[in-house]
Amino acid sequence: MAKILLVEDDGSSAEIVKTWLSAQRYVVEIARDGEEALEFLRMAEFDVILLDLNLPHVSGFEVLKQLRAKGKNTPVIMLTGKTSVTDKETTLDGGADDYLTKPFDLTELSARIRVQLRRQTGSTSSQLSAGNVILYPEQMRVTQDGIAIELAPKEFSLLEFFLRNPDRVFNAETIMSRVWSLDTEAGTNAFRTTLARLRRKLNLDDSDNFIETVHGAGYRLNSNK
Repeated sequence: MAKILLVEDDGSSAEIVKTWLSAQRYVVEIARDGEEALEFLRMAEFDVILLDLNLPHVSGFEVLKQLRAKGKNTPVIMLTGKTSVTDKETTLDGGADDYLTKPFDLTELSARIRVQLRRQTGSTSSQLSAGNVILYPEQMRVTQDGIAIELAPKEFSLLEFFLRNPDRVFNAETIMSRVWSLDTEAGTNAFRTTLARLRRKLNLDDSDNFIETVHGAGYRLNSNK
C-alpha cells in the first residue's frame, strides 16, 4: 500500500489518523514538527504527505516551500483549522495539492488520499493493472485472469508498490523504505522472502520476468508482460 507521511504535532490526533489509515493498509510515518518532517523527507520517499499548517519550530508552509524548492512533486494535503478563502488560496498557490479543514471526517480524508494516488498514476480508475494481474486498492483485492488471489498484507503492499511504479528499477533498500515502516527491524531478507511468496502466488517461475530481478541493480515490474 502507499506510504504516507503524517505531520501533526497533536499526538492524540496523529494516532487516531494513523490507526485509521493503517487499517486500510497504508504505511504511515508520523512527524511531530516541521524539523522532524524535513528529516523524514531526507530519509525516504512518500506517496502522499498530510501536512498540518501550524507546526512548532518549522511551519507546515515552510516544509511545503522547501519540498517544492527541491523539485519534489509529492502530493501534499494541508490540514488546518484556518477556514478563510485567503488562507486556502495562499496554501494552494504555495504548492499544496489539496486543503482539508479541521475537524475533518476520516472517510473524506481517505477519499482525498485516493484522489491524489490516482493522479500520480495518471488514471481515473480505482484499479491498478499490468499483464493479467489487477489490483483493487480500495477493496484490497487482487485477481489474475479473473481469479481471486489471496495475498498477505505485505505481499499486497509490495505488489501495489510495483504496480504504481511500473518499468522502474528499485534496489531492495529503496523498496524496504517505501513498503515497510522506517522503524522496522526487518532487513532486506524480509523483502526478498515476501517477493518470493508473491511470485509463487502469482505462479511466476524463473523464466517469467513480470517482476524481474535486474542483476546488480534491483527489481522491476514489466508492465508489458
